[in-house]
Amino acid sequence: MDSQVQKLTAKGRATRQRIIEGAAAEIREQGVAVATLEDIMARTETSKSQLFHYFPDGKEQLLLAVAAHEAQQVLDDQQPYLGELTSWAAWQRWRDAVVDRYRRQGQNCSLSVLMSEIGRTTPGAQAVTSALMRQWHDEITAGVRHMQADGKVSNELNADRVAAALLAGIQGGVGIMLATGDLSYLEAAIDIGIASLRP
Repeated sequence: MDSQVQKLTAKGRATRQRIIEGAAAEIREQGVAVATLEDIMARTETSKSQLFHYFPDGKEQLLLAVAAHEAQQVLDDQQPYLGELTSWAAWQRWRDAVVDRYRRQGQNCSLSVLMSEIGRTTPGAQAVTSALMRQWHDEITAGVRHMQADGKVSNELNADRVAAALLAGIQGGVGIMLATGDLSYLEAAIDIGIASLRP
């Protein structure tokens, strides 16, 4: 949480979050290029002064907050399974949650569109992406280490590198799905990644 958000009262944080969630919904429905600040204000029942109180740098700051919200949603959609990779059945449940999320999302990825709008190479966009990937990677790594501690995965495997490879496979599969609509690459990447862990 940045220092500006920390200074807000509980009511202020709730209002800011309501604006972010309303903006996210508006962008999902209309697209980032079409959704205006006026649309977001109408949807969230906020005034222009309120909007700029919480996002003094304007639309780009709001879009970054929405991107961070959408990134967190990627992880939340995988819970509780991502945080409980403690058996092969748990890994299968996580796999199913990942595939289901992207099946439901289809080729309309609001996070990808937001990042394109903000500019993927801007410091803010890179920070959002890095935080998402780091948390996702760390959760998978913890799952591999738990399985190693239980003797279900070889201790010779480097848990960090296994998690990195699985995550890279997922992201590659998602990229192909976004480009072609074909989910089978994502399914293959995650299925073979998990199968490679078995002794």
